[in-house]
Amino acid sequence: MKNSFKIGFLALVIATSAVACKGKGSSAASDSLKRMDSLKQKLTILADSMKKSMAADSAKAAADTSKKK
Repeated sequence: MKNSFKIGFLALVIATSAVACKGKGSSAASDSLKRMDSLKQKLTILADSMKKSMAADSAKAAADTSKKK
């Protein structure tokens, strides 16, 4: 579970730095909208994978406690 938080935090840092850096590209609004859409998609995928990971972790914990009884 700690790893999922670490991965989420790392993705947030990378996304923030990618948005903050303008690079060599033009400052046209359409470019920034494309980047924001791409970023939203990546964050959505990351959030979904974190939910699945957390669900799997809780399922493993439930399975472990049931075996001990």
